[in-house]
Parts: sequence; structure tokens; C-alpha cells
Amino acid sequence: MQDWIDKNAPPNFWISGFFFTQSFLTGAKQNFARNHTIAIDLLDYDFQVISDETKYDLTTAPADGVYIHGLYVEGCRWDDRIEALAESAPKVLFTPMKTIWILPMKKADIDTGHSYTCPVYKTARRAGTLSTTGHSTNFVLYLSLPMQKKHTAKHWYKRGVAMLTGLSD
Repeated sequence: MQDWIDKNAPPNFWISGFFFTQSFLTGAKQNFARNHTIAIDLLDYDFQVISDETKYDLTTAPADGVYIHGLYVEGCRWDDRIEALAESAPKVLFTPMKTIWILPMKKADIDTGHSYTCPVYKTARRAGTLSTTGHSTNFVLYLSLPMQKKHTAKHWYKRGVAMLTGLSD
């Protein structure tokens, strides 16, 4: 944290390292609102999984939003080839997720397309109590992830697909 003060924030954030992840995400939304003079109430997040890292310079921060890494997918995997959710490999419960660009946008401009609204939790337990702020101590946010046309969101719900900031082991 001292390096952030002395130098600059990193271009790509390890999301699992934050104690109160929601605060970090709200900060990203606040920065966007200030830079574009938009009321924060009109904003939400758009998400882009970065399958081909050669198309992006992950060594510099994006002009808007934040790059995050360190998430794991449970119940499926990310397929770089089709840039969508795919079935898990046999006997593989968790797979590391690619870098994700979280981009605040006006709610009216967000097109989720054919996507799965994936919950993100801090732990695989997926349970938590409400803290004094009114937030769950385990739930972080919902992320929209593209899925193949042959699947519906119900397909992934039945598999219990979620993302985690950390694994138990």
C-alpha cells in the first residue's frame, strides 16, 4: 500500500488481496463518475474477460475502470478459444480465471448480451453474515460472463457456477 502512495497504484489489481473488496470496486466507480461528470447512481459495471493478453497492455492501467486478476471459477472454466464459459475438465473443481477488465458505464449503455450473471464470493463456503455496513461478509458482486448460444443461464445455475477470490487450501 505504501508503494501506491509513493509511486502509483498497480495497473492490474490482485482482487483477492483486498479485505473489503466492495470498497475497492466502489472507488473505481467513483473515479469514473468524477472523470466523466456522471452521477454515480446512473452507473454499473461492464465486464470484459481478457482472453488474448496480446491485444491489451496490462502493464499500464486502463483509461477507465480497472484490471483485476486472482479469481477462480468453480463449476466450469473459461475457454479462450470461444471466449465463453465451457464445461469443466474432468475432476477439476476450480480453474484460475483470466484477467478481467471492470469498466464502469451508464446502466443504460450496458449490453450483457447472452451472458451468465456469475456471483463472486470470497470463499467457497458461499455463506456469510451481514456486516455493520449491510454487506455480506462473503459475497462480492455479480459478474456478467459470456456463454455459448447453446447454453442458458439455467445450465450454469444447475452446475453451481461461481467465482471465488480465494481457495480453501
